Amino acid sequence: MKILFKLISLGGLILSIAPPVLFFMGTMGMDSMKTWMGVGMVAWMVTAPFWINKSTGQ
Repeated sequence: MKILFKLISLGGLILSIAPPVLFFMGTMGMDSMKTWMGVGMVAWMVTAPFWINKSTGQ
């Protein structure tokens, strides 16, 4: 389950970084950029607290 949260968090980070780059390059519109960044932000904020700063059980 922890690995799943990490993968979703990584996807959220990618969705927070890639759209501004695509907008800067002219391949994505402003509205699309805002939508995808919002989706990435929500994915990160929902999944990251479940695995960041958790002890490994050792």
